[in-house]
Amino acid sequence: MRCLGIDTSNYTTSAAVFAGEVLENRRMLLPVKPGEKGLRQSDAVFHHVRQLPQVLAPILERGEAMDAVGVSVSPRGAEGSYMPCFLVGKGFAQALAGAWCVPIEYFSHQQGHIAAALYSAGKLDLLTKPFLAFHVSGGTTEALLVAPDRDGMPNAVLAARSLDLKAGQAVDRVGVMLGLSFPCGPELEKLAFKWTDKVSVRPAMKGADCSLSGIENKCAAMVREGREPAETARFCIESIGAALDKMCEALLREHGPLPVLFAGGVCSNSILRDRLSKKYGAWFAAPEFSSDNGAGAAILAYKKRADL
Repeated sequence: MRCLGIDTSNYTTSAAVFAGEVLENRRMLLPVKPGEKGLRQSDAVFHHVRQLPQVLAPILERGEAMDAVGVSVSPRGAEGSYMPCFLVGKGFAQALAGAWCVPIEYFSHQQGHIAAALYSAGKLDLLTKPFLAFHVSGGTTEALLVAPDRDGMPNAVLAARSLDLKAGQAVDRVGVMLGLSFPCGPELEKLAFKWTDKVSVRPAMKGADCSLSGIENKCAAMVREGREPAETARFCIESIGAALDKMCEALLREHGPLPVLFAGGVCSNSILRDRLSKKYGAWFAAPEFSSDNGAGAAILAYKKRADL
């Protein structure tokens, strides 16, 4: 059985094929002008319409019909969760499923991130049991209690979150301050490694929730003071790591020992991975499965059809 997965998130156009393993995982970043910190939804929709045919072309030109199509249609599984950019992927998925006369399965972007991360970590078996998952990206910084629903799909219940700025927003805003290209994650990480002295960070917590807006403010002050860019980059990343650390610590104390998974583009950062995997034995996706991708939708469609 071969399943196609499509995801049109706010910054990546992607499609993947899963047949017991990921056979294709194709992505294109949406173009953002230098110095800008993001895209309007109308621009994101426009770019997805242009890019999705290019992403799909190498998969479709083989002329092989799929057995099912999975697509992300909302940011999260919560009622009212909506972003127009996901309509592009949904429309293409419906057209392809109709042309092939195959089932279509709808998932949230968050479910896809969780499934892709579990696959990459070799832990798809966790889909059958409860675990704690962090989804850390430009649009989301959440800790989720995940358990299978009656269809065996990951049902995520919000356990803790950032009360203001999201981790990916902090990374990109600080990166732009330092003259880096958007999205800034990889360049900010390289810059942070150039700072070898310690940085003093103190996460702002309210129970298991965190506040990340202070990171942007402090980094802006560091730039004004003429501090080394590498120190500012390291402070930003270490501050995010400290907040995620405290969130995880509080939730495991409250809910007992659970397997821990980190997913989302920010979690491709090796500084964060090293800190949190050592302390909690947490699993992380490989970078290509941490950032937005269609693999999770393909994996979940495969699992859902295989379990029927």
